[in-house]
Amino acid sequence: MGLETTLCRCCYQVACLTGLVEARVASATAATRPANFDEWILRSQGSGIADLFMRPYNFKVWAVPTTEMQCEWLGERVATVDVARAISNVIHNREDAGWGPNAVFRFPKQGGTGAIWKAVAQLLPANKQRYDTTVTAIDKLSKRITLSTGEAIQYDALISTIPLDTTLTWLGKQQWAQQLQHSSCHIIGVGIRGKCPHPTKCWLYFPEDNCPFYRTTVFSNYAAANCPSASAMLPTLCMADGGAPPVDAAQPAAGPYWSLMFEVSESQCKPVNQELVTLGGTAGPWPAVVRDTLSGAISTQLMQPGDQVVSLYYRRLEHGYPTPSLCRDAALREALPWLQQHSIWSRGRFGSWKYEVSNQDHSLLLGVEAVDNILFGTTELTLQHPDIVNGRKNTSLNYTAACRPSSVTSNEVH
Repeated sequence: MGLETTLCRCCYQVACLTGLVEARVASATAATRPANFDEWILRSQGSGIADLFMRPYNFKVWAVPTTEMQCEWLGERVATVDVARAISNVIHNREDAGWGPNAVFRFPKQGGTGAIWKAVAQLLPANKQRYDTTVTAIDKLSKRITLSTGEAIQYDALISTIPLDTTLTWLGKQQWAQQLQHSSCHIIGVGIRGKCPHPTKCWLYFPEDNCPFYRTTVFSNYAAANCPSASAMLPTLCMADGGAPPVDAAQPAAGPYWSLMFEVSESQCKPVNQELVTLGGTAGPWPAVVRDTLSGAISTQLMQPGDQVVSLYYRRLEHGYPTPSLCRDAALREALPWLQQHSIWSRGRFGSWKYEVSNQDHSLLLGVEAVDNILFGTTELTLQHPDIVNGRKNTSLNYTAACRPSSVTSNEVH
């Protein structure tokens, strides 16, 4: 590390630590709660961390300015800073790892995250499950849904994970739907030939402006089965810089292989280039964001220009993140009870539109608790009290059955 880089790093550290101390004082003397997410950042972490990481990173994630987001959703979702610990780490030049709610988690050895939900589906009667069919309308008065096949299904109580803005629009409540903001998400997957140069990394955050993605997951580190075996013979589609591979490199060859998954957000505040561009070799046409992601991966040294790309994946999700906007809670206080009065329990990541309880485990419990509420009138703890469920580990709700499906084997990821 050169002298200039060392001095720059020291300046950043001083700015961040100074901001932390000032934030501690400002928070202790504040007479009111933070008005928005930006004020929460300043009061909890200070201007140094705000300018260096929190503001640029969160804009890349949410695709809206932090001043346009509320802070009631935070709870366990954003880790706060132990000031004394941060100062001690800087003085001793010590990296601090192994903290936060996701420091350790389990991941299926086969089948990715989907393996969990396929196993859960085995707990349910097969004749009660339908896939590849879309709901196109809900009639709240006659309690009937219409499918894309033209079939109509009657219901007594409906649990819906259809995005809440869509449901409300269908039912003539555009005034509530328009108060709900969301961002879209572009998922880009890249498979690379060679030995992974990031063997200790799980996922990485990128606030910088030299890449379009806000987060990268080294997906091959989660499970060996996430990549083909080293003996698999695969051709090179293109080079990491998007250019054509040399003639000899284009021929099928063995591995080993590793992979990266990138996430890019989009909104009206943050458009994403989706025009088709043609990459070199046999990679063919892809949205420009794929090319830009490859370029960003080189800029951030995740990949090298000469790396051989053997696989590309792209998908755009219209509903990526339910934004905790300033007007969200007012809309939810009106919309969710109104739907429930009409026997519709709108739940799930976008069904109930609460990011603070929108992970996969949350979404499962939202469904379980909705059923219990319908049958027994019990409180939906996850929906109504996110701070409580996020502040503890579930030990009360456990599934037991005489005959369980085949188990999902998993790795422990650190």
